[in-house]
Amino acid sequence: MLISQHPNESTQKDKFDIKILLVEDDLDFGAAVKRALKQHNYLVNWVTDGTQAWTLLENQLLENQQNQYTLAIFDWMLPGVTGLELCKRLRETDNRLPVLMLTVKDRVEDKIIGLDVGADDYLFKSCTMTELVARLQALQRRYGLSQQPQKTVSNLTLNYNNNTVISYDCTFERQEIFLTDKEFYVLEYLMSHPNQIITGDEIRAQLQKMNSESCSCVVATQVRALRQKLTNCGCCNPIEALQGSRYRFNLI
Repeated sequence: MLISQHPNESTQKDKFDIKILLVEDDLDFGAAVKRALKQHNYLVNWVTDGTQAWTLLENQLLENQQNQYTLAIFDWMLPGVTGLELCKRLRETDNRLPVLMLTVKDRVEDKIIGLDVGADDYLFKSCTMTELVARLQALQRRYGLSQQPQKTVSNLTLNYNNNTVISYDCTFERQEIFLTDKEFYVLEYLMSHPNQIITGDEIRAQLQKMNSESCSCVVATQVRALRQKLTNCGCCNPIEALQGSRYRFNLI
């Protein structure tokens, strides 16, 4: 059954103004990261050495400008100025630009060093692009960035700024539904795979990436809560529960 579009809904894909400074000298890996970020509608400025990156950041400081970047991704090992040194210089100038450190260094001691110099998060390069994007979105929520993106699929719009989902009931009245972090992550994952059958194990793996509990009942509990919240607001519920702990987000 097709639902008529609400008069105020945009028919265009949401435009995000999250601008990321990516500093990565591995050309293949850098290209993969940039491609993944652009697929999520991030604006990406990619440079391949730390000296060039610091010039961009320092010029803003000298001109007393606000950050033109919303987030930064620094590789640890860079030609010129290392990612570690970049982060240290930023914090010494009281620049609070959120930084995600990417590295092949997987010792706990290295992670502590990266966080101690001011990195906001630390991720190994063996990560998936899905986890990388999820970490960036978590940083956005943590710092309450005003230009948070939204994800609109079917009749639902996720708002990353305040953990809500917006929908319209059968009379086209706008409904704003508040979600817990787990509910938000589960719904985001389902919305990212419309019309696909998703297993409980796949959703549980997503929750594990977000350092959330992953007991056998947590997925069913979160999906049940999501469906109940949507139904209670009179919204069309696109989440279908299938046999065998499988789920599908149906495009309405």
